[in-house]
Amino acid sequence: MAAIAHTAANGAPEPGSEGVSERLDAVAEMPDELRADVRLLGELLGQVIAEQGGPDLLADVERLRKAVIAAKRGETTADEIAAMVAEWPIDRAVQIARAFTCYFHLVNLAEEHHRIRSLRQRDQGGVPLRESIAEAVERLRDDERLGDLIENLEFHPVLTAHPTEARRRAIVTAIQRISAQLGVYRTAAGASEREEAKRRLIEEIDILWRTAQLRPTKLDPLDEVRTAMAVFDETLFRVVPKIYRTLDAALAPGTGTREPRARAFIRFGSWIGGDRDGNPYVTARVTREAIQIQAEHVLIALENATSRIGRALTVANLFTPPSAELSAAIAQAEGDHPDLMSELAKRSPREPHRQWLLFVAARIAATRRRDLDLAYRSPDELLADLRLVQRSLRDAGAVRQAYGELQHLIWQVETFGFHLAELEIRQHSEVHAVALKEIASGSLSERTEEVLATFRTIAWIQERFGVAACSRYIVSFTRSAADIAAVYELARHALGDRAPVLDVVPLFESGDDLEHAPEVLDGMLRLEPVRERLAANGRRLEVMLGYSDSAKEIGPAAATLRLYDAQAALAEWARANDIRLTLFHGRGGALGRGGGPANRAVLAQAPGSVAGRFKVTEQGEVIFARYGHAEIARRHIEQVTNAVLLASTPAVESKAAEAAARFRELAELVAAASERAYRALVEAPGFPEWFALVSPLEEIGRLRIGSRPPRRGLGAPRSLDDLRAIPWVFAWAQTRVNLPGWYGLGSGLAAAEASRGMDELRAAYREWPLFASMMDNAEMSLAKTDRAIAARYLALGGREDFAEQVLGEYDLTRRLVLEVTGHRRLLENRRVLSRAVQLRNPYVDALSHLQLRALAALRAGGLSETERERLSTLLLLSVNGVAAGLQNTG
Repeated sequence: MAAIAHTAANGAPEPGSEGVSERLDAVAEMPDELRADVRLLGELLGQVIAEQGGPDLLADVERLRKAVIAAKRGETTADEIAAMVAEWPIDRAVQIARAFTCYFHLVNLAEEHHRIRSLRQRDQGGVPLRESIAEAVERLRDDERLGDLIENLEFHPVLTAHPTEARRRAIVTAIQRISAQLGVYRTAAGASEREEAKRRLIEEIDILWRTAQLRPTKLDPLDEVRTAMAVFDETLFRVVPKIYRTLDAALAPGTGTREPRARAFIRFGSWIGGDRDGNPYVTARVTREAIQIQAEHVLIALENATSRIGRALTVANLFTPPSAELSAAIAQAEGDHPDLMSELAKRSPREPHRQWLLFVAARIAATRRRDLDLAYRSPDELLADLRLVQRSLRDAGAVRQAYGELQHLIWQVETFGFHLAELEIRQHSEVHAVALKEIASGSLSERTEEVLATFRTIAWIQERFGVAACSRYIVSFTRSAADIAAVYELARHALGDRAPVLDVVPLFESGDDLEHAPEVLDGMLRLEPVRERLAANGRRLEVMLGYSDSAKEIGPAAATLRLYDAQAALAEWARANDIRLTLFHGRGGALGRGGGPANRAVLAQAPGSVAGRFKVTEQGEVIFARYGHAEIARRHIEQVTNAVLLASTPAVESKAAEAAARFRELAELVAAASERAYRALVEAPGFPEWFALVSPLEEIGRLRIGSRPPRRGLGAPRSLDDLRAIPWVFAWAQTRVNLPGWYGLGSGLAAAEASRGMDELRAAYREWPLFASMMDNAEMSLAKTDRAIAARYLALGGREDFAEQVLGEYDLTRRLVLEVTGHRRLLENRRVLSRAVQLRNPYVDALSHLQLRALAALRAGGLSETERERLSTLLLLSVNGVAAGLQNTG
């Protein structure tokens, strides 16, 4: 890949079309540091490929690379590229697909390093970083509501196992090792150190090349739990207290020498091991094991942190005398655990604060081992012991020790408890309805027995780890209050008076369900168990909004506006009923599933619907993209927190409300026309079968990227209802059409322009955050669409009418989006993203041509079993590579 790296880093094709001009601009804008990293990694990958596959393999990779670049210049045709690709033996095509996929992994890594460099360069002090916590606090400094906002602030990311991460865990860890070595190489002080770092770098790239890109076996739910734990171990546990420290420093001077003003406002949740909607592999046993895995990880982390802080706290009692309270506690511990305390006293003579923290670490270890003699019964007991030593240090004048690293540990316990993340349960309303019918008849199926076992597991989790570890129960496809009542009734059937504490959360997904959500909530308020929970929790209620299925049902533009209306109606309902409402946003990573920049999404919410609280799903490739690196995780959480604070202020809310009122009729025109156009396509006879032919839909299920089945039924989808939103979006991304992110918007904009004029649409884009977010997300999706490649996929279905319909809507949408935004080209105002897309697109084209070869042959049939298997391998490798190139594919 040396030549690939050279072209990406130093030169570009000659201009000859709009696309080539955009690519020239992207190359010209490439920062020197990023250029150097791409060149280095590409050269080393090229060296590895030549060593392992021979110079002929590298030459073939170069042929394809030059051909796709020439195609962008109009100097060659797609037919000529297809003929070249068809000449190669399948095994050679597989190797070439691996080469481009590895290259994308390395480019992604280089871009991540550059993003971190940029953050460090911009964070030079003086002026708060844009979209940071400090900036939000500075902007709200004179707002009398700042104190209340901080007191009620809550960010609640929920990790899910929705299968959108195409990379194997082995690939992810290989990339992380390369990333670490690149950092060593770039900071090496001398020539010998640099040379050794380069040797290690190429060794790790060699391992990446030799590692199988495809999973050999399907993941089970506990594999998914363990994968998510890597993010906690490597980043989240350490990042969280730094974010609180940033907030504390912004609120008042002297952080670290005074009692903190920042409170722990981040709460993590997880569906991994708890979400059984459509996943028969998530059982009560799996849920029980999932929380135990989480507890193991957080208790190890807390024990290590406490030991580290305790060992460093070598303050002598002569200079830092213990409080009477701490002395009494140590005396009590000596009486209860004489051997342990004697050993600690020998290791830490006349250092009572150190002794106490090492004793606390031993108790955390005992908690993990289930040594009930020494174990903590709850996180509150641990917090009491930590605050005891904190008060003693403060009273002795050691305020830096009291409010420094020890405060970080307190924040970590407050955030993660002994369970790490609240394990949330999700199940489909129909499963509950069937279970109740079977209970009434006295004949229970295995599935109903499993439903009842789930409630017993929730009760066990609460008994061992506390109610905060598992109390939320999400009901998919909630249609009425009866769907909520069913959960409480089933819990009583399972456990009687010993039923667990439950906060049942309705999930509204379809367009109709979103519209009727307030009526369902009215019915919920009449349920006795709901009234009891509201009385106990300060009238807090949670409602989940599903982005994926609503967009799949009515199209992205109509779904965006329908969701906004639902939020506004629910916020008004909450005000009328004195409810502290939290809206739980079921957003995916891809634009067709509610994805896009999270902070912009927060600022685009309906007025009053944020109120200092934001809860959102984080899934698949998004988990590692946002939380896989400490500095990027910190930046992401800061951006969201900034947006939550600002979106909750009267000034921002009133401005958004005025814009929503002014452009209401315009939005209705866009929504109605876009939904008609979308439905006209997806509900047309033969569309599901055509979609299955033109995309690798069936093959995606063989990627083994998650434990959940890709469809609700068996066989090819007869309608979109049979198909889950994730493979729907993932498959369209592979075809380079990205249809779920923009289809129908062009028709909607055209209808609005005809009725209200282009100036009104442009005003809505300038003044209404929701409309701006919708247009910007569509622009991003369009930028990742390649019309010429897409046309070749669409031709595989043998339905010219469908192909023309899709491409026609693409042309209309692209033209009108540019007119509304006033941009000359897509992503003109987002230079970093535009550069990334333009530099990647030709290499994604290479993988698309390889995928098209495999897909066309598989669809044509007449293959031997061996040929089919080899072509399937090529197709799946190309799917993996395209996902790496496009990134947010699911």
